[in-house]
Amino acid sequence: MEMPADEQKVFLDSLSLKQSGLDRMILKCYELLNLITFLTSGEKESRAWTIKKGTKAPQAAGVIHTDFEKAFICAEIIDWKDFVELGEAKAREAGKLRTEGKNYVMKDGDTCNFKVGV
Repeated sequence: MEMPADEQKVFLDSLSLKQSGLDRMILKCYELLNLITFLTSGEKESRAWTIKKGTKAPQAAGVIHTDFEKAFICAEIIDWKDFVELGEAKAREAGKLRTEGKNYVMKDGDTCNFKVGV
């Protein structure tokens, strides 16, 4: 972990590994604990949020703020790869952004914009 990034890559490549031991351990822990990650992104920050696999959109919104769960209307969802590649506006234009309701089960890597009532 103390190696510079370029040396880490060479080291991992020499062992035919794609990820460090720490990265593999984190992924395995998430799997064993039945956890997934969803993302939110705005002008000021992007964040990753951890939830149990099988969590529905309103309960995921409630992880951010309990009022979001109570006043949940819908969630705008973009797969994280599409969000990184296209950004929100172009993902919307390309039909990669979809609106989901209260019964939507969150997927690992969903990038979300929750719509809530006041």
